[in-house]
Amino acid sequence: MLYSLLFQSAWKTLKCFGADKKRLNGELGMTAVLHTWGQNLSQHVHLHCLVPGGALSEEGWHAAKGHYLFPVRALSRYFRGAMVSAIRKADQQNKLHRINDPRQVDEGLNGLMKKAWVVYTKPYLKQPETIVTYLARYSHKITISDSRLQSINDEQVTFRWKDYRDKDKHKVMSLSGEEFIRRFLLHVLPKGLMRIRHYGFLANRCRKTKLARIRDVMTQQQAAEIAPGTGHDKEIDCFKPADGRCPKCKQGRLVVIAEMPTKRIVGGERRQPLH
Repeated sequence: MLYSLLFQSAWKTLKCFGADKKRLNGELGMTAVLHTWGQNLSQHVHLHCLVPGGALSEEGWHAAKGHYLFPVRALSRYFRGAMVSAIRKADQQNKLHRINDPRQVDEGLNGLMKKAWVVYTKPYLKQPETIVTYLARYSHKITISDSRLQSINDEQVTFRWKDYRDKDKHKVMSLSGEEFIRRFLLHVLPKGLMRIRHYGFLANRCRKTKLARIRDVMTQQQAAEIAPGTGHDKEIDCFKPADGRCPKCKQGRLVVIAEMPTKRIVGGERRQPLH
């Protein structure tokens, strides 16, 4: 139940921010991967979310104005409210079967609302292949790999781990066999739970058609920007400094020998004027 509420609350937060007319005013897309463990096999439940830098609407494609989609503080507060509200609702509907004392939910959630929640965001400006590799680390890994195991005997298991709170230092930890198995089993997901989910224009039922529409809209928008009389003239003008100097080295003299039309999009990039 909590894993499902985590997915729902994360998407509710991003969907709301994306639809805001003061922000992107459109539909976002998201691929989320559930990750439950820390390096020492502790329970550290969180989502890794990959979100394209823009939103789709009836008017077209609204690209993000910067490297970051939304302010993290606002995201954190909205996500906290959405998650706590979802848990309260699940409790009212008697869906939290392991809770026997109703006061536990109220006391726990009231305490959580007083804490600052963390939403960590970062731009991913590298090649698409590196993004796929990044997600694969979380979608196709188990709690601990064999390479991290140092030794095993009848009494304990010893393994390597990275302490992120201590400047990413590599350390060695030894646990009793029972404790090692207990921690490992914390990360065995319930049968049938989907740990990779797609939302918005990346949802399985509409991804093919909506991605095709996004590519078509983006191509039209790019062509309009570089059409004669609009962005094309500005683009050419930036290569014609008034004093005739080269815009790069500022020393040599720039001589225009030809200008190539920029209407065509080649390999996803605009052709620049040839000088």
